[in-house]
Amino acid sequence: MPVLPIKNTIALFNSLAAIVACLLACQQPEAKKQQATTAATDSHWMLLPFVKIDSVNPILQPGHGTFNCPIRKQRVNWEEKDVFNPAAIIKDGKVYLLYRAEDSIGKYAGTSRIGLAQSTDGLHFTRFAQPVLFPAPDEQKKYEWEGGCEDPRVVQDSAGTYIMTYTAYDGQTARLMVASSKNLLQWHKHGPAFAKAFNGKYLNTWSKSGSIVSKYVNGDIIAVKINGKYWMYWGDVNIWAATSDDLINWTPVLYTPGEKPAIPLRHYAKDMPEIKIVFGPRPKKFDSDLVEPGPPAMLTDDGIVLLYNSRNIPAIGDSSLPEGTYAAAQILLNKNDPTQVVQRMDTCFIKPDKPYEVTGQVNRVCFIEGLVKVNNKWLLYYGTADSKIAVCQLSN
Repeated sequence: MPVLPIKNTIALFNSLAAIVACLLACQQPEAKKQQATTAATDSHWMLLPFVKIDSVNPILQPGHGTFNCPIRKQRVNWEEKDVFNPAAIIKDGKVYLLYRAEDSIGKYAGTSRIGLAQSTDGLHFTRFAQPVLFPAPDEQKKYEWEGGCEDPRVVQDSAGTYIMTYTAYDGQTARLMVASSKNLLQWHKHGPAFAKAFNGKYLNTWSKSGSIVSKYVNGDIIAVKINGKYWMYWGDVNIWAATSDDLINWTPVLYTPGEKPAIPLRHYAKDMPEIKIVFGPRPKKFDSDLVEPGPPAMLTDDGIVLLYNSRNIPAIGDSSLPEGTYAAAQILLNKNDPTQVVQRMDTCFIKPDKPYEVTGQVNRVCFIEGLVKVNNKWLLYYGTADSKIAVCQLSN
């Protein structure tokens, strides 16, 4: 099973000067019509520096919970092998993590399900005994079994309903899915995000990792419209965009007539060359092999701040990082045209350097997915080596 983007931890910079020296913005080659970028020395929009909280990490490890799998019709140890890649949300003053958990009996490295844990301080969590989203004998089984339900991101709509994007894996194709809930416990599955777009053209095309553009307000993460549409970043080779009227049904953004990709098409990107690439991997850098969205993108006065994951191949990328290293960085996009890159960090801000990040189901992985502000502190949650969950805090 292709392990879903996981990945990166946070490098503590000693001073603002170090930040400026290490983080240079670069204009995206594929955005030829893009507006002028912010000066390379301007880093005020970045969320930096994050510091790993060693005193509590890893905050979640594989557990002993069991539940009755409605497909297998037997009790399974649903999170005994690995837990990782969590979404984060605030509800009633508590931090909730919706995390990916794997058993040891399913194909493709174990069947994945989504578990739930809660915390009053964002550091010490109590998990619920049962998964809250999982493959079942329903309309989505053909997409979810038996790889499972993976890598959630969660936002709210303006009425307070929780909207989850997650990945379904059937053993052959990953599909970006949508579910909704009023309470984080019971979820209604809406099916593949792109099922209705262009008469189902992309229903069976590889897709995953949906990061919906939102405002982070008083601890809540609220999806917002830009020019009358909701926006989402997605993908795990390049990062593409999609729009929606209702947060349920999404349409990939295509190139306009005459526009063409400005970077080589790799992997499954070759199957959909007409979908507009927002940004992709860069040669000779930490993000040389792939890029993938992290937590819900943040709409700010400066633009859209997207924290993203990446993987490195030393032969084409950063020779100082080992093969397959997952690290994370940040990018600023135009708030009026979310497909335009304004500025991009030149190096990662978190990478695996702790034992539980270096060794696990997939070695050398820090994969960020959950970001919340609790008690006036920004906390970033990430999967480590596709095996455990850790947290870091914004230190400024």
